[in-house]
Amino acid sequence: MFHESRVGGAQRLLFSSVWDAIETPMEAESMKLRSALLMALTNHVKQSGITQVRAARLFGVTQRRISDLLRGRINLFNLDALVDMVLSSESTSPPPTSPTHP
Repeated sequence: MFHESRVGGAQRLLFSSVWDAIETPMEAESMKLRSALLMALTNHVKQSGITQVRAARLFGVTQRRISDLLRGRINLFNLDALVDMVLSSESTSPPPTSPTHP
């Protein structure tokens, strides 16, 4: 979603999200969801103070995947993988904050 504005005679497009600016509408929505889940999982790991090895066991993935997650490598995670990680964590601890999506 974007809005047009004029500044000094020049037309500017203002986007509500970086994903809206660089992706198709459908891909932008997917990226917003992936981003929200990635951030929630990352915050969960950091706030709980667990090691990457423990987080890997909790989320049902390898330590390497946790390293990628904590480095924000969103391009390495599809939506299904992130959802699976959230669902895996629910059985052993409070789940990470779910993304809100309008």
